[in-house]
Amino acid sequence: MSENIQGIMGVTMDKIKSMASADTIIGDPIKTENGITLIPVSKVSYGFASGGSDFPTKVNGELFGGGGGAGMSITPIAFLVVSGDSVKVMHIDTNPNSADKVVAMLPDFFDRVVGLFKKEKDESNPEANQ
Repeated sequence: MSENIQGIMGVTMDKIKSMASADTIIGDPIKTENGITLIPVSKVSYGFASGGSDFPTKVNGELFGGGGGAGMSITPIAFLVVSGDSVKVMHIDTNPNSADKVVAMLPDFFDRVVGLFKKEKDESNPEANQ
């Protein structure tokens, strides 16, 4: 029986792998006429179930019944907007969760931290500013 269940689960997982690739999550870039590149980002959720059982028979032989199934949901959540050296996250979801907000704030946070270090360096060496 375990070989039969493994076979069902193996086929189900192979089908899920073929549907949910990295290309599903990060889409193909879309280039606009004004030089801006849009990269779609999607959230992929999936689940699967499989099972089976051996049945007693009156003849010498095994009787196995089993099955498996999977479901998948792909939801567009954002676009990465690339313009020159700038990259911004534009959310599609009207109610982004906390993780989405943190990811969206990272580029701005990084710029501010770099600005603070640059400011400290300039203040500690006033001769370099003249």
